[in-house]
Amino acid sequence: MPPVLIGRESVSMDFREGLEDGPGAPDRLMLITGPRGSGKTVMLTELGLIAKTHHWEVIDETASNGLCDRLISRIAPEPGRIAGLTIKPSAMGASLGELSIAPALRPSTLRDAMTSRLKTLGKGKGLLITIDETQDASMEDMTAIATAAQHMLRDNAEVAFVFAGLPSLVSDLLNAKVLTFLRHSSIKQLGDVPLDDVRHALSTSIRGAGVTISDDALTLATESTGGYPYMIQLVGYHVWRHARRREKATPSANGNVILIDDVRAGVEQAQAKLGEGVCAPVVNQLSERAVDYLRAMAQDDGPSSTSVVASRMGESMDYANIYRQRLLDKHIIAAPARGRVDFAIPFLREYLRATEPTVSRS
Repeated sequence: MPPVLIGRESVSMDFREGLEDGPGAPDRLMLITGPRGSGKTVMLTELGLIAKTHHWEVIDETASNGLCDRLISRIAPEPGRIAGLTIKPSAMGASLGELSIAPALRPSTLRDAMTSRLKTLGKGKGLLITIDETQDASMEDMTAIATAAQHMLRDNAEVAFVFAGLPSLVSDLLNAKVLTFLRHSSIKQLGDVPLDDVRHALSTSIRGAGVTISDDALTLATESTGGYPYMIQLVGYHVWRHARRREKATPSANGNVILIDDVRAGVEQAQAKLGEGVCAPVVNQLSERAVDYLRAMAQDDGPSSTSVVASRMGESMDYANIYRQRLLDKHIIAAPARGRVDFAIPFLREYLRATEPTVSRS
């Protein structure tokens, strides 16, 4: 969790007002989307903290198999008394064991669980449910959750739901007929942070701590982030750390200062960390030809023509489109226009340009 959130104040304010405005407020049903590293998980954490200051209970989950059943087991104050739910004793007999819920009963069971939990919380308190990586949830789980949420909100219950996922989540979920309810959600799209905001945040954090930084060094640090939230964190951290290590190694007369060489070194370390933590895992799990498709795209400074990419691969359009679709399905690239593709993960183009074609992958 970064110490300062930049460029996301409107989302926090909308959610806070949604809690204060009471049942029926549109921002009690929120859908947060953005590319990897755009700060979706951080935003969920921030909204959870806001809910807790309003004396709400927060249930955080990440989408995967069994999502709805996990929610029910965590929310129900007494699982054994919830209709439609049975408990399989654990082999060791040391716990309740696994919950078993018939799929058709999941919406009503989840609704009963939330109703029961609200009763135990008491007047003036509520329940926030956040789900991260929602694009990985099964349609069965999302249908059950959306159905239960719809009933709870219609009943003016003190509940709120925030879903976070990749940009494709909007089309994948909202276009599903069984999830038309989610079309009424407040959609927040997290993009790059304006560089003016980045500069102001870096300046305030650094100079507010009694540390000096020149305008040129501040400009370099700001522009190196590209406004990408995760890169902002990395640059701020590594620039600061390099300056502190340099000062300890060779103390200077002027003391607390960040030099432009500190920024250059910190940015280099941040870029390496970004490649190692975000880009490499993406590339390593792809097939060789899928990576070839990305490397063909990386030759362009912006969106690529699909026909040009196929030509660079030395393949037909039909063959290249197989990998185009696989990369689209994995949310690694996007199709901003007909016949065009672009990277959906910031700095992936730069990472591919900086690495050798022999990057190991499975």
